[in-house]
Amino acid sequence: MLSLCQQRLMCNIQRFNYRLLSSVVPEVKIDDFHVKNEPILSYLNGSRERKELVAALQETAATCEDVPIVIGDEEIRTNDVRYQVMPHSHQKKIAKFYYATSDIVQRAIEVATAAQATWDRVPLEQRLQIWHRAADLMANKYRMKLNATTMLGQAKTAIQAEIDSAAELIDFFRFNAYSAKEITKYQPISEEPSVTLNSMRYRGIGGFIAAVSPFNFTAIGGNLAYTPALMGNGVLWKPSDSALLSNYTVFKIVREAGLPPGVVNFVPADGPIFGDSVTSSPHLGGINFTGSVATFNRLWKQVGQNINSYRSYPRLIGECGGKNYHFVHPSADVTSVVMGTIRSAFEFCGQKCSACSRMYVPQSLWPKIKAGLLSERSKLKVGDPTEFDSFTSAVIDGKAFQRITSYIEHANSSKNLTVIGGGKYDSSKGYFIEPTIVETVDPEDRIMVEEIFGPVLSVYVYREKDLDSTLRLVGESTPYALTGAVFGTDQHFLQYALEELKQTAGNFYINDKSTGSVVGQQPFGGSRMSGTNDKAGGPHYVLRWASPQAIKETFVPLKEWKYPYMSD
Repeated sequence: MLSLCQQRLMCNIQRFNYRLLSSVVPEVKIDDFHVKNEPILSYLNGSRERKELVAALQETAATCEDVPIVIGDEEIRTNDVRYQVMPHSHQKKIAKFYYATSDIVQRAIEVATAAQATWDRVPLEQRLQIWHRAADLMANKYRMKLNATTMLGQAKTAIQAEIDSAAELIDFFRFNAYSAKEITKYQPISEEPSVTLNSMRYRGIGGFIAAVSPFNFTAIGGNLAYTPALMGNGVLWKPSDSALLSNYTVFKIVREAGLPPGVVNFVPADGPIFGDSVTSSPHLGGINFTGSVATFNRLWKQVGQNINSYRSYPRLIGECGGKNYHFVHPSADVTSVVMGTIRSAFEFCGQKCSACSRMYVPQSLWPKIKAGLLSERSKLKVGDPTEFDSFTSAVIDGKAFQRITSYIEHANSSKNLTVIGGGKYDSSKGYFIEPTIVETVDPEDRIMVEEIFGPVLSVYVYREKDLDSTLRLVGESTPYALTGAVFGTDQHFLQYALEELKQTAGNFYINDKSTGSVVGQQPFGGSRMSGTNDKAGGPHYVLRWASPQAIKETFVPLKEWKYPYMSD
């Protein structure tokens, strides 16, 4: 028996389908959809977009928005009240939100599971229309709101927000819709279509998908929650507390675009309560995760322990960060190495899964590279992200501040490590840490091995005769394999490194920094402890959230059970 909540939800989606089918808007056919990357605005002084962004920043900063839990079409507020603050000014609150209890998470599971059965019947053409409307709203009406909430809530500079909460988010919606359209073009072989017709269609996964998103990319939150929904799934979205307001903005935009209530449910919650609730439900269809190795391991372990209770095997997709490298060959262009490393290591305080955290430099180039890194590092302004000359701002919260500064203290106390640039920090107003460069004589010190997720770059200087053994260290010294880059003009070395480092990175760069993947251009993901390498932003990602069904239709009745040879 369906609960009253589930019955009401199914009626709402059915009414939505009727409205969409009977709309006076001209029907858009599936083959009418085309795609290209969203242009990135420049925000130059005096430009229209800068003026619009400043206005959005002022409006967003002036209020503390009340953000409810949203399940179906119901807004819920509990007694467990939390606040999102500005990392660069942590006394300033920008969002008030509420943690869901385990009972509320269970209610969301019921609603999402009921929604999936009806939403899955909505034709793909209609879902694509919603996704393209959402992308258009993000690109125009709500672009500055998305950027402002990301800048203030996650301490991103204007260009970092524009790349993330505007361009990449829009690209995810458009490219995933395009990929969903493209996979329908494949149909199985039908040797005699007049006798037997074979076809393939794509269903949602029965039950619900739990989407657990991180703080560092607003676009990742949109991708984790809405790509499963695109393919016919019901979703519970647990946003990061530190990206709450920007993620809620995405949620409201997609609802405005026409997504029915209950398909994606917005469920802020304590991590263990959410994880325990979703992994104990027999209706769990999958987990879409970006975050720490420890959390993903915990979820995976819980799924394994509960495997006999599920209606189907849950799909587990995770991206868990890395210890990304720049490996410099003696033939490398020094300026390219310096500028690429500064950007990769210190943009957004190194709080990117792909940020360069370790660097291997030959002795012959180290004096020039060292001088270049220190010179450019000294020019970086660390300040308020709303000030357009700030290169970077504060790290996300007090916990991150303590973790990152512990590595700087380790460098200060270790005989094998020397802080050669930066190293200062202050959390009195915001969680500010200087971009820091550490030189090490031990390539396996924990500062070269462990993920820091902050503005700390460690450099090991190798002897040219040890190039091969140093190259092996790249893959052997850490458990991660997300991104990596090699710099050099020696084509023999580049080809050699391409093969030797094959297992060390899911995204590999030659004479380019280890960050900056673009949807549709460099599908993103790594393996080993960096994740399941499902390549978000690529054509295969939507298939991870679809359940294919092969259909055989026969037009000539079978009238004999015997095979011809049996009558000889």
